[in-house]
Amino acid sequence: MAEYTYMVLRLPRGTTRDVARQVMTEHAEYGGWELHRLRLFPDGSRRIQLRKRIIRQRRTF
Repeated sequence: MAEYTYMVLRLPRGTTRDVARQVMTEHAEYGGWELHRLRLFPDGSRRIQLRKRIIRQRRTF
């Protein structure tokens, strides 16, 4: 089973789709994050959950 670490971003009301896309793209390209869940609230704010896979190295003898 894969293990992930999560990061939550909150974008305020009035943030355009283009700005939200740009923020997610920068996190994906430079941080290795991928989109897990995006929620658009009725007031216009967004909550974005990004995840990154945890890679654990195992010892070999």
